Amino acid sequence: MPVIVIANPKGGVGKSTFSTNLAGYFAAQGHHVMLGDADVQQSSHAWLAIRPANLPAIQAWEMTDGHIAKPPKGTTHIVLDTPAGLKGSKLDAVLKLADKVIVPLQPSIFDILATDEFLKKLAKREGNFEVGVLGMRVNARSRAAEQLELYVKQLGLPVLGYLRDTQNYIQLAAHGATLWDVAPSRVEKDLAQWQAILQWIEK
Repeated sequence: MPVIVIANPKGGVGKSTFSTNLAGYFAAQGHHVMLGDADVQQSSHAWLAIRPANLPAIQAWEMTDGHIAKPPKGTTHIVLDTPAGLKGSKLDAVLKLADKVIVPLQPSIFDILATDEFLKKLAKREGNFEVGVLGMRVNARSRAAEQLELYVKQLGLPVLGYLRDTQNYIQLAAHGATLWDVAPSRVEKDLAQWQAILQWIEK
């Protein structure tokens, strides 16, 4: 049962957007997926509450007083959305669960500086998990993407891919949906950007 942790100590980088869509992908493949939300704001769980019943089911992984409950039998995949400012013992507890850690990162100097210490900690790989960085809201052919990739590679980490800045994610989220819940022709460019990311997750 793979546990994919989506983490970045900086807020507003797209963790919940990526987490919900990744859970949506697993659900669309017929897996029994749970979406955990370690954030006090519970953005991912609020999204689950508006997800239509006719779409592939995604179960909520319940948290009690910040403690992560054991998932029920039959669960095949877990996606864990984490809060901004995650550190210390809470971060260590989450990393102990992880098979893979994905760090969504925007290519601005402010985002990079805010995430630098966190990425250096992950780069030490003090655990049995793999780490990858995901460029968020960025054109893969831009100078910003090139600079982001150079920075990440210096840490010995891979850049899994880049997700563009598009209203598709915002509009779908407003209806409790993901890229995999609509006609592929409607989100063709976005689905193409996910292919390399999903290959890394599933390898």
